[in-house]
Order: sequence, then C-alpha cells, then structure tokens
Amino acid sequence: MMDLSQRRVLAVDDTKLNLDILVNTLGKSHELAVALDGASALEMAAESPPDLILLDIMMPGMNGYEVLERLKRHPATAEVPVIMLSALSDVGTKARGFQLGAVDYLSKPFEVEELKARVRTHLLLAQAQRDLRRQNERLEEMVRERTREVIQTQQATIESMAALAEYRDPETGQHIHRVKGYVAILAEELRTHPRFSRTLTRDYIELLGLTCPLHDIGKVGVPDHILLKPGALTAEEFAEMRRHTEYGRDAIISVQRKLGAMPFLRMAEDIVFTHHEKWDGSGYPQGLAGEGIPLCGRIMALADVYDALISRRVYKPPFTHTKAEEIILQGAGTHFDPDIVDAFAGFSQAFRQVALFNSESDEQREALSQ
Repeated sequence: MMDLSQRRVLAVDDTKLNLDILVNTLGKSHELAVALDGASALEMAAESPPDLILLDIMMPGMNGYEVLERLKRHPATAEVPVIMLSALSDVGTKARGFQLGAVDYLSKPFEVEELKARVRTHLLLAQAQRDLRRQNERLEEMVRERTREVIQTQQATIESMAALAEYRDPETGQHIHRVKGYVAILAEELRTHPRFSRTLTRDYIELLGLTCPLHDIGKVGVPDHILLKPGALTAEEFAEMRRHTEYGRDAIISVQRKLGAMPFLRMAEDIVFTHHEKWDGSGYPQGLAGEGIPLCGRIMALADVYDALISRRVYKPPFTHTKAEEIILQGAGTHFDPDIVDAFAGFSQAFRQVALFNSESDEQREALSQ
C-alpha cells in the first residue's frame, strides 16, 4: 500500500470554517497547507508545488476559475491535479472547471468519507502518472541508447562492406573517405537550392553520408582478372566491369528481402545502381536522364568522377585539381546535373582540401596542388 502521509495538499478557501473542516479531515494523514485567497495560493504553489490542490470556486478578488487558469499556465504547477470546491452544483459550474483542467469536483458541505476517498484517489493517480512519466523517460533513454548502438553498428557494417570492394581494387585506396567528404559538401550547399530543398532534408543528407561509401560494393562481384587487370580493358571486359552496378543493386535488394525496406537500404540501392548514369541519358546501366536519375545518384556521380580524375589509374596518372575541375565544369548538362556542377564550382577548393587530407601519395598531393 502506498504511503500518502508525505504527500503535500494545498487547500484554498476564503472561509475559515471550510478550511478548519479540511484541516481536521486531512491534516493528520497528509502534509496540509492552506491559503485564504487566490493570490496567496498561486504564490505558495509556485514556490513549492503541492501534490494536490483543493480549490474553492467562489472567492472574492480572484475566483477559483482564474486561479485554475493561472495554475495551468505555470510550468511548475501545470501538472498538479486540482479538485474544485463549491456549494454550487449545477452542470455549467462543474463543466467550466473541467474545461479549465480540473480533475474532479466536490460539493459543499463536504461528506468526510467522500472527501478522504477522492483526495486519496487523485493522489494515487498523480503518483501513478509520475511513475509512468519516469518509466517513459527511462524507456526513451534506453531507446536512444539502443538507437545509437544500432547506428554505430550500421555504420561499421556499411564501412566494412565498402572496404571489401576497396581492398579488392588496390587503386581505390582512400576513395570512399574522399567521396564521403565531397558528397557532404555538395549536399550541404544544395540544401537551400529551390530545386532540392524539399528533398535534401537533414535526414536525407544523413542517409546520403551513411550510404555513399557503398556505391562500388558491386565490384566484389567483378572477376579478379578484370578488376585487377594492369592494362586497358577489352570491350567485353568493360561490359562486365559495368555490371558492378547490377551486382551491387542485387546485393542490396537481397539484404532488403531479409531485413525489410529501410530508408538507408533504399537509398543505397539508388546510389549503387545509378551513380554511373549521365544527365543526357548516355550513362549506364539504364540510360536514365535528367531528373529521372535519383538525386543521390546525381550527387554521387560528380563526387565519383572528380575522385577518379585526381587519382592514379593503370591507364593515367592523377590529373591536377585544375584539370579535374575543368572536366567537371565541361560536363554540366551532359554528364552532370548543371545545378550540382554549379555547387561544385563554388566549393571546388573544399573538394581539393578533402582530397589532400585523404591523399595517398606524393604524386597525388603534387597534382592536387596544381
């Protein structure tokens, strides 16, 4: 049985006789404070919020309704249950009190046992609500902690999957770290653009950062003799290399079948499958064009190409930053979404800094300095 003797009750009534009755009835079983007017009651309640308030309606100066309204507006007393007291018992009087937030109504003269029972009931209810709030807060914190753990695990899994493709292709090195930086720069710059503001929400940008490292995961399915070939690819070999977008898409779909549709998996599928599409429709694997290419794929396309340009490949040395920038700008409207190219143009030096920070060789650093 819950001990209610330490529960604080504030009784508010302008008639001393009524207060005496309340004190005699409740004073021994509860910690009882009294106030003879509304102003005093508000001051006492704000200084030390009680567990329950018994509030007379008909008082001179500030009546009970006004006091109740102020109690419910004050953060310290808004959740304190209030029982209205009055000799009036018409429906309108009661209804107004309930509309303003009262939890119960007691008619004068008081029935002692009814008074005790209602006070006890509402103190128990208030305690149960406090316990429930505390439990909810604990549960919410547990959910937040679990969510943090899931996100960290998810991020580690994504980076591990991306690393599989990177380890199989010795030319890619720090590629996934660089493109993640490029994508973040573009997304943040485009966030306020009229064409993209509705899509590039904070949640979308966060998902973009999580999923972009997976863009080349499909290279795991490309045979070693093609992926690791030290010379130029034949037409047949290049066709097989291009299939990495399909292999990656199929892998993501397989995961979705097991785990269900999740936003980050849906975006990962789009990035993996469309980051080699071109604005003019000349890309692969589907020949998508314009806004038919998902925005995440369009952003990834530019980031991926810039990084390929400033990196060594078996068929070329790393291009200078200036040369890479020139090629990207020339690709506006053909290879790339023109507005994404504009964003790149405004922040190409930030791209250079990301590349330098994650550079892999003196040769690459020298090229980036030009």
